[in-house]
Amino acid sequence: MRDPMVLRAQRFVNSVYGSRIGTTVEETGETDWATLYALTRALQYELGITALSDNFGPTTLSTLTAKYPELNADTVPSPDFCRIIQSGLYCKGYDGGDLDGTYGERVQAAVTKLKTDMGLEQAFPGADLTPKVFKALLTMDSYVLGTSGARQVREVQQWLNGRYLNRQDFFVVACDGRVSRDLARALVLGTQYELGMADGTANGNFGPGTQSALKAHPVRQGDKGVYVQLFSAGMVVNRRPVALTDTFDSYLAAAVRSFQSFVALPATGEGDFATFASLLASYGDQSRQGKACDTIAKVTPARAATLKAAGITYVGRYLTNPSATSLPEKAIQPGELQVFAQQGLRCFPIYQTVNNDASDFDYVAGRTAGYAAVNAALDHGFKKGTRIFFAVDFDAIDAEITASVLPHFKGIKEAMADSGHPYEIGVYGSRNVCAQVGAAGYSTASFVADMSPGFDGNAGRPLPEDWAYDQFVIRTLGSGDAQLEVDVDVASGRDTGQGSFNRPRPAVPDVALDEGQVPALRADLARYMRSIGRPDLGGVGSDARLYTNAQAVEAIQDQDGLITELSHTYTMRKALIQTAVYWAMRDYSLADQATDQQVADHHLTGSGQVRDSHTGIGQISGFDAIQAWNHCIGWGYTTGDRRDPAKDADLWSVWQQLSKDNTFSVRTAALVHLWGVRGRPGGQLPPGDRVTTPRSMRLDLAEFEITELLRRYRAWDPDVEAQTHQSLAVYQIFEKYNSIARNA
Repeated sequence: MRDPMVLRAQRFVNSVYGSRIGTTVEETGETDWATLYALTRALQYELGITALSDNFGPTTLSTLTAKYPELNADTVPSPDFCRIIQSGLYCKGYDGGDLDGTYGERVQAAVTKLKTDMGLEQAFPGADLTPKVFKALLTMDSYVLGTSGARQVREVQQWLNGRYLNRQDFFVVACDGRVSRDLARALVLGTQYELGMADGTANGNFGPGTQSALKAHPVRQGDKGVYVQLFSAGMVVNRRPVALTDTFDSYLAAAVRSFQSFVALPATGEGDFATFASLLASYGDQSRQGKACDTIAKVTPARAATLKAAGITYVGRYLTNPSATSLPEKAIQPGELQVFAQQGLRCFPIYQTVNNDASDFDYVAGRTAGYAAVNAALDHGFKKGTRIFFAVDFDAIDAEITASVLPHFKGIKEAMADSGHPYEIGVYGSRNVCAQVGAAGYSTASFVADMSPGFDGNAGRPLPEDWAYDQFVIRTLGSGDAQLEVDVDVASGRDTGQGSFNRPRPAVPDVALDEGQVPALRADLARYMRSIGRPDLGGVGSDARLYTNAQAVEAIQDQDGLITELSHTYTMRKALIQTAVYWAMRDYSLADQATDQQVADHHLTGSGQVRDSHTGIGQISGFDAIQAWNHCIGWGYTTGDRRDPAKDADLWSVWQQLSKDNTFSVRTAALVHLWGVRGRPGGQLPPGDRVTTPRSMRLDLAEFEITELLRRYRAWDPDVEAQTHQSLAVYQIFEKYNSIARNA
């Protein structure tokens, strides 16, 4: 809402300081960071600081403290200095007077009210503006109860401010009734101060020193004092139905028992260290035992014995490995699940490729992940109803969750529905990610990444109600061949993994498509393509696609014998060829057709302006086809005469075959993939990684390798990244039906 006083503040800072501080702000009448940054720079200018910054940091604070430890009517050095204060008050919604440069009664009343709202009326009474309060004034924090805030939380915020603001590293926290990372840190700082930590040592981190000292201060029913206040504040921050109190009464004890039961601690009703720790840090008491773990190490019989000796029953293992060379045991290994069954352990599957940045998440990637996880789970032998935990392995903020993570899980859910709901969907991530994905209806249980208390998604957030596993510490268990490193997890019992498994589907060669499955294949592809905005009939205008979904599937079905033969000859999954051809056909447009005509005119009449184009059902250019054939002839993959793409006769001959002969196009598509294996330009591999073995394909390519080969196939396309990204789900759909056929 446009506020005339905020507008006055913006006009003031622009007119008086714009040229001095090197920036102006948009005069909107709305408080924003840009305005507060400009006021901060104006203050720095008045203090004589030459290196101006948006940050009200240590230099600004120490300079202000040294020059003006208390600002009031007698100490404000100039009218413009006072106008900075008045402008800050406007931006916070307080009456700063008439922007007259006078620290008068209205300014004094506003500062007094501000400090009262902050909880400082007793610690710092009166109308003097102190440096830390000035720092807080130039932030977007609110000190009145917000619409989504809770009164009990605000009481904790005000209490912490009033008790600890005089300490070196404690700064005013918002008093809006909303839990935040700053509030969680402030609570730990308060605990450290009460434990006797000196300024400069207390840092807001719940580390070994803090933990050791806190063990000497349990609280229980009948106790009174500051540790009860800190403990009850922790209960409030964790959204338990209590209020800040200095008396541990029966009501608080009952709430503690409820909390302990929820987080899987002994329900004693006492504020012991383990309970206190769970209130102060997401990982809680890291010395406690867990009945679950997750690991990137293969569970051998010896390691299974190590896990059982450590009291672990549930073990999280990964369905796939995104890389062929790094972490070779990350994915479940052949025969491993039989060890689980024989040793009485239970496995809960995790699906993760990269998933450590917001750019890895969107609806299309979610569809791909859903299909890929189902295929992998079926390959390993997980029974229907198993819950797969899909990873969000980074600290996603709210905007990223809304824009990227939730659409991703929508895609997962729809892929799972297309697959007939064989598995439940779980989510791995921060508390906030898990809670929001669950609230959206995209998951049925959470695997919480609580080892990172500094995550914005963990700090000050309660454990999600649907939590199944709570990851809290890394440990190395066992020794020798029985040794393995694990992330230890608390298990709630909401998920129990699987202790028996279907027979795994081995990496056997592909066979002919099951004709009876083709209608379902066609329907799955149509649903997916429609979901990404590619209708069955191809669109309109110059970008209209000329091949329908049914025509593309029919063309692939017609070439199934050849595709199967090529798969066997080159140890290549049929889905690589099928995906390349399907995507090429569905992407072929009126504009592409016009370009093809230009090529024909060029070679036949000399009138066309284009010498070569990507043509035929594989969308392969004459140049690329000649290159692929020449390379593969040289490597012994195939036989034939080498051709020269610089010669029009050779180029035209090959181009015509691609354009008119579907069999030639399909065979060439396989050779393009082989060229991709051997390093066709257009891909980018991490140092030390490679796509596959030097001589041939493998049937067990890692997901990254599949992505890279599809990318290299379309290396010519200026939109190759988006095209590859969207085509990965198509690969998984074809692989679904190839798997059905080869495992019949």
